Amino acid sequence: MKGPVFIIGCPRSGTSFLYHLMLSAGGFAEFRTQMNVYDVLEPIYGDLRVLANRQRMMKDWLQSKAFAVSSLDADEIKKKVLAECRNGSDFLRIVMDSVASRQGVNRWIDSTPTNAPHMLRIHRDFPEAKFVHIIRDPRDVALSLDKRGWTRPLPWDKKNSLPAAGVYWKWIVTKARNDGKALGNFYTEIRYEDLAQNPKQSLSGLGEFLDHDLDYDRIQRVSIGSVRKPLTSFDEDLESGIFRPVGRWQERFPADKLAVFEALIGDYMCQLGYPTSKPVSASNFRTTVIRLTYGMFYELKQWAKIHTPLSRWSVNYSEILIDK
Repeated sequence: MKGPVFIIGCPRSGTSFLYHLMLSAGGFAEFRTQMNVYDVLEPIYGDLRVLANRQRMMKDWLQSKAFAVSSLDADEIKKKVLAECRNGSDFLRIVMDSVASRQGVNRWIDSTPTNAPHMLRIHRDFPEAKFVHIIRDPRDVALSLDKRGWTRPLPWDKKNSLPAAGVYWKWIVTKARNDGKALGNFYTEIRYEDLAQNPKQSLSGLGEFLDHDLDYDRIQRVSIGSVRKPLTSFDEDLESGIFRPVGRWQERFPADKLAVFEALIGDYMCQLGYPTSKPVSASNFRTTVIRLTYGMFYELKQWAKIHTPLSRWSVNYSEILIDK
């Protein structure tokens, strides 16, 4: 197998779109779901060196949509996992290598966006892997997250769902970029806006980084998934025939929330080439409280997911593996 590819980024930044573009180019295993190994599977099932934990995991996984789309033989993959798996990375490698071999290709992609905080660990376990961080204007990201109900503000703070999404975007993008520096030539960034508006040029540069032919003419002919029909939170745009995923915030972002949003993360937005709609005002008590509260909340939540049984109490792994 050639070194795998991990597409990471803030959710709703275009990870699925990029994944489907790459699948359409050929040479990668087609596996249209996210494995959620590091944020969900390991916290739920615990130490996979323990046979009972591996058995419990496989019992659930063989009933999941991920297994259904894998086209793997249940007895064969169960036997292999029970014999060889000792952690989440082992499980990911065993499953994805098996899927790739079955399809006659020698490379695979994991497009779970929330792998971003785990990049250094993944690099340790997959030293030949390459990481592609897709970054999108946080105002468009926040609108999409909010439309799907994924912003999940604190229970007493629902009115700040959009500003909270902005803090989350900055938290995960900053974490990925900082760790990406440590990965050197194994890490690259791509902008969603470039990918949507100048796909041929963007994919050409990405193909060089991955040492993989991402021929745009072939991609257009094959058109897998969201290359053919966009995966959008705004289905009404598709129905109206006006689909504009870049700069949607200019028409849809409430003005009062936008002012708070840009006051919270405007400096970082400008660093990344996303100018604010107006000059950013100095932080006040409200924005300081939001920034500190949600910054600590996301750090604590990430720590709890990894180091406590939080995920085991809150989610069933077989239920979160949904087709993309």
